[in-house]
Amino acid sequence: MPRTPKENERIRQLAKENIMNAAMELFITQGYHATSISSIAKHAGISKGLLYNYFKGKEELLATMVNKRVKEMVDVMEQARSLKAPAEQLKHIIVGAIDNVYQNPKVFRFYLHLQTQPKADQELIKYSRFLIEENAKQFEFQCEIFEELGVANARKRSLYFSSTLQGIMLMISTYPQQFPIEEIKEQIVGEFCG
Repeated sequence: MPRTPKENERIRQLAKENIMNAAMELFITQGYHATSISSIAKHAGISKGLLYNYFKGKEELLATMVNKRVKEMVDVMEQARSLKAPAEQLKHIIVGAIDNVYQNPKVFRFYLHLQTQPKADQELIKYSRFLIEENAKQFEFQCEIFEELGVANARKRSLYFSSTLQGIMLMISTYPQQFPIEEIKEQIVGEFCG
């Protein structure tokens, strides 16, 4: 029995996810520039030709991965926006960010590294800027939350909040097994949402 278009699309998406997961593993261990399309295909268990059926090349693969990451960030913000109380919005952001990093510390470090690319790296700097621009949008949303909470200097409080959360995320990504996740979540939620 032939497959339906819906089934074909599901299979296509699974194959793309497999390729992106393989690429992420290699980008993390070898670096973007040192990773070849051939090594990605081999790691994904497919031929190089089949990989090219899904992605034109390594840069398109990275672009797809970055777009997916940004979509995940936007989804968290949209979910937070849907909550009525500003304190609940902040709590959603905190829990989502900490849980995501705890579950995927190497992925967090990869995207953090990507954000800090030197301007001379013409291939990667556009993705760095894209991630930074998205983080700036999130910062503005957080400022709005602190304004709704009635904080005197909402921008400074949001900056302190972002710095604290990013620092926690960096520590988790560096020492995931040695970090008291639940206690830290309670502490940051208590400080900023209480």
